[in-house]
Amino acid sequence: HVQLVESGGGSVQAGGSLTLACKTPARMFTSYCMGWFRQAPGKEREQVASIDSDGPTFYEDSVKGRFTISPDNAKTTLYLQMDSLKPEDTAMYYCAAGGRIVGRLCTPPYFNPRTWGQGTQVTVS
Repeated sequence: HVQLVESGGGSVQAGGSLTLACKTPARMFTSYCMGWFRQAPGKEREQVASIDSDGPTFYEDSVKGRFTISPDNAKTTLYLQMDSLKPEDTAMYYCAAGGRIVGRLCTPPYFNPRTWGQGTQVTVS
């Protein structure tokens, strides 16, 4: 089985920044869509950002201009840089991977992950 491990969550004041990291198997980006999801209490899970072998493909409207998804040089770690954080960004954040659909970008509704990390909590006050 494939294992994804997130880190970097924590508590921050509004306007601050955090960088989340997801350790991934080598070369996963060549075959999969990769992305970050989040789920806040009482709300359904939502796709925050996604990436394929060529680069970022999607940002949820509320995070555009504030969050950046990117891999490291070896494409074994996936980052989510979060700037100008707001209280409404408070959620459990999950790294996820899923098969790439031929002819489609890794965007809703075409990105349906089958592999998930355990999550890292982000709290903004």
